[in-house]
Amino acid sequence: MKIPVFVSCPTTLRSDQQKMRLHITRILDRLGLEPRALGRSDYPSEFPLREVLVIAKKCSGAVVLGFHQSVCTGLEIRPGTKKAKLIRGKSYFPTAWNNLEAGVTFALGLPVLVFREEGVSDGIFDHGVSDVFVHAMPPARISKGANDALFEVFLKWRDKVGSHYYGHPLHPKP
Repeated sequence: MKIPVFVSCPTTLRSDQQKMRLHITRILDRLGLEPRALGRSDYPSEFPLREVLVIAKKCSGAVVLGFHQSVCTGLEIRPGTKKAKLIRGKSYFPTAWNNLEAGVTFALGLPVLVFREEGVSDGIFDHGVSDVFVHAMPPARISKGANDALFEVFLKWRDKVGSHYYGHPLHPKP
Protein backbone atom coordinates (compact mmCIF):
# COMPACT_ATOMS: atom_id res chain seq x y z
CA MET A 1 0.00 0.00 0.00
CA LYS A 2 1.38 3.39 -0.99
CA ILE A 3 1.44 6.39 1.32
CA PRO A 4 -0.68 9.27 -0.04
CA VAL A 5 1.01 12.65 -0.53
CA PHE A 6 -0.59 15.87 -1.73
CA VAL A 7 0.93 17.37 -4.89
CA SER A 8 0.22 21.04 -5.53
CA CYS A 9 0.73 21.61 -9.24
CA PRO A 10 -1.15 23.46 -11.98
CA THR A 11 -3.19 21.23 -14.29
CA THR A 12 -2.10 23.10 -17.44
CA LEU A 13 1.65 22.92 -18.08
CA ARG A 14 4.14 23.56 -20.89
CA SER A 15 5.76 20.40 -22.28
CA ASP A 16 9.02 20.92 -20.30
CA GLN A 17 7.03 21.51 -17.10
CA GLN A 18 4.97 18.38 -17.78
CA LYS A 19 8.18 16.34 -18.20
CA MET A 20 9.45 17.54 -14.82
CA ARG A 21 6.09 16.83 -13.15
CA LEU A 22 6.17 13.30 -14.57
CA HIS A 23 9.77 12.86 -13.44
CA ILE A 24 8.79 13.88 -9.90
CA THR A 25 5.73 11.60 -9.85
CA ARG A 26 7.99 8.72 -10.92
CA ILE A 27 10.28 9.46 -7.97
CA LEU A 28 7.24 9.46 -5.67
CA ASP A 29 6.15 6.10 -7.09
CA ARG A 30 9.66 4.68 -6.65
CA LEU A 31 9.53 5.73 -2.98
CA GLY A 32 6.18 4.01 -2.41
CA LEU A 33 4.19 7.25 -2.38
CA GLU A 34 0.86 7.93 -4.09
CA PRO A 35 0.46 11.44 -5.54
CA ARG A 36 -2.94 12.98 -4.81
CA ALA A 37 -3.98 16.21 -6.52
CA LEU A 38 -7.12 18.17 -7.13
CA GLY A 39 -8.00 17.87 -10.81
CA ARG A 40 -5.64 14.94 -11.43
CA SER A 41 -6.33 12.04 -9.04
CA ASP A 42 -9.22 13.62 -7.18
CA TYR A 43 -12.15 15.67 -8.42
CA PRO A 44 -14.30 17.94 -6.26
CA SER A 45 -17.70 16.83 -5.05
CA GLU A 46 -18.02 20.16 -3.26
CA PHE A 47 -16.28 23.49 -3.84
CA PRO A 48 -12.57 23.09 -4.73
CA LEU A 49 -10.99 24.72 -1.66
CA ARG A 50 -12.95 22.40 0.64
CA GLU A 51 -11.85 19.45 -1.48
CA VAL A 52 -8.20 20.46 -1.03
CA LEU A 53 -8.68 20.13 2.72
CA VAL A 54 -10.49 16.78 2.35
CA ILE A 55 -7.67 15.37 0.18
CA ALA A 56 -4.85 16.84 2.31
CA LYS A 57 -6.29 15.37 5.53
CA LYS A 58 -5.81 11.90 4.02
CA CYS A 59 -2.18 12.60 3.09
CA SER A 60 1.06 12.32 5.05
CA GLY A 61 3.15 14.79 3.08
CA ALA A 62 2.99 17.47 0.41
CA VAL A 63 5.02 18.52 -2.63
CA VAL A 64 4.53 22.03 -4.02
CA LEU A 65 5.58 22.54 -7.64
CA GLY A 66 5.81 26.26 -8.37
CA PHE A 67 5.74 26.40 -12.15
CA HIS A 68 5.34 29.66 -14.10
CA GLN A 69 1.65 30.17 -14.85
CA SER A 70 1.54 33.91 -15.57
CA VAL A 71 4.08 36.37 -16.93
CA CYS A 72 3.87 40.13 -16.57
CA THR A 73 6.09 42.68 -18.29
CA GLY A 74 6.44 45.79 -16.15
CA LEU A 75 4.80 45.64 -12.76
CA GLU A 76 4.11 48.03 -9.92
CA ILE A 77 4.09 46.48 -6.47
CA ARG A 78 2.26 48.13 -3.55
CA PRO A 79 1.02 51.11 -5.60
CA GLY A 80 0.19 54.25 -3.65
CA THR A 81 2.26 53.25 -0.60
CA LYS A 82 5.68 54.24 0.72
CA LYS A 83 6.91 50.80 -0.35
CA ALA A 84 5.71 51.16 -3.96
CA LYS A 85 8.16 49.66 -6.41
CA LEU A 86 8.24 49.46 -10.19
CA ILE A 87 9.68 46.23 -11.58
CA ARG A 88 10.95 46.44 -15.14
CA GLY A 89 11.21 43.33 -17.25
CA LYS A 90 9.38 40.07 -16.73
CA SER A 91 7.81 38.88 -13.49
CA TYR A 92 6.70 35.25 -13.16
CA PHE A 93 3.84 33.98 -11.04
CA PRO A 94 2.76 30.48 -10.01
CA THR A 95 -0.85 29.47 -9.68
CA ALA A 96 -2.45 31.04 -6.59
CA TRP A 97 -3.48 27.50 -5.65
CA ASN A 98 0.16 26.69 -4.79
CA ASN A 99 0.01 29.09 -1.84
CA LEU A 100 -3.48 28.00 -0.77
CA GLU A 101 -2.58 24.32 -0.89
CA ALA A 102 0.79 24.86 0.78
CA GLY A 103 -0.95 26.76 3.57
CA VAL A 104 -3.48 23.98 4.11
CA THR A 105 -0.85 21.22 4.18
CA PHE A 106 1.47 23.27 6.41
CA ALA A 107 -1.40 23.96 8.83
CA LEU A 108 -2.12 20.21 8.96
CA GLY A 109 1.48 19.62 10.05
CA LEU A 110 2.46 17.66 6.94
CA PRO A 111 6.10 17.51 5.84
CA VAL A 112 6.21 19.88 2.86
CA LEU A 113 8.72 19.83 0.00
CA VAL A 114 8.77 23.00 -2.15
CA PHE A 115 10.19 23.54 -5.64
CA ARG A 116 10.02 26.73 -7.70
CA GLU A 117 10.96 27.66 -11.22
CA GLU A 118 13.44 30.51 -11.63
CA GLY A 119 11.72 33.85 -11.00
CA VAL A 120 8.78 32.49 -9.00
CA SER A 121 8.52 34.16 -5.60
CA ASP A 122 6.13 35.33 -2.88
CA GLY A 123 4.21 33.29 -0.35
CA ILE A 124 5.50 29.77 0.20
CA PHE A 125 8.24 30.40 -2.38
CA ASP A 126 9.96 33.09 -0.29
CA HIS A 127 12.90 31.86 1.75
CA GLY A 128 12.28 32.10 5.50
CA VAL A 129 8.47 32.15 5.32
CA SER A 130 8.27 28.69 6.89
CA ASP A 131 10.65 26.05 8.13
CA VAL A 132 10.57 24.59 4.62
CA PHE A 133 13.60 24.97 2.35
CA VAL A 134 12.67 26.18 -1.13
CA HIS A 135 14.42 24.16 -3.84
CA ALA A 136 15.09 25.28 -7.40
CA MET A 137 12.93 23.39 -9.88
CA PRO A 138 15.11 20.80 -11.62
CA PRO A 139 15.34 21.17 -15.40
CA ALA A 140 13.35 18.90 -17.73
CA ARG A 141 16.66 17.48 -18.98
CA ILE A 142 18.46 16.54 -15.79
CA SER A 143 21.96 15.10 -15.52
CA LYS A 144 22.62 11.86 -13.65
CA GLY A 145 24.43 13.72 -10.85
CA ALA A 146 21.65 16.28 -10.46
CA ASN A 147 19.05 13.50 -10.52
CA ASP A 148 20.91 11.61 -7.78
CA ALA A 149 20.97 14.80 -5.67
CA LEU A 150 17.25 15.33 -6.31
CA PHE A 151 16.52 11.75 -5.24
CA GLU A 152 18.44 12.36 -1.97
CA VAL A 153 16.22 15.39 -1.24
CA PHE A 154 13.16 13.20 -1.74
CA LEU A 155 14.62 10.42 0.43
CA LYS A 156 15.11 12.76 3.41
CA TRP A 157 11.59 14.14 3.01
CA ARG A 158 10.23 10.57 2.59
CA ASP A 159 11.55 9.70 6.05
CA LYS A 160 9.40 12.50 7.53
CA VAL A 161 6.40 11.40 5.47
CA GLY A 162 6.77 7.83 6.76
CA SER A 163 7.01 9.05 10.36
CA HIS A 164 3.83 11.07 9.89
CA TYR A 165 1.99 8.19 8.24
CA TYR A 166 2.92 5.49 10.72
CA GLY A 167 2.51 7.79 13.71
CA HIS A 168 -0.90 9.06 12.59
CA PRO A 169 -3.95 7.64 14.43
CA LEU A 170 -5.79 6.94 11.13
CA HIS A 171 -2.89 4.79 9.95
CA PRO A 172 -2.11 1.91 12.31
CA LYS A 173 1.46 0.71 12.53
CA PRO A 174 2.15 -2.47 10.54
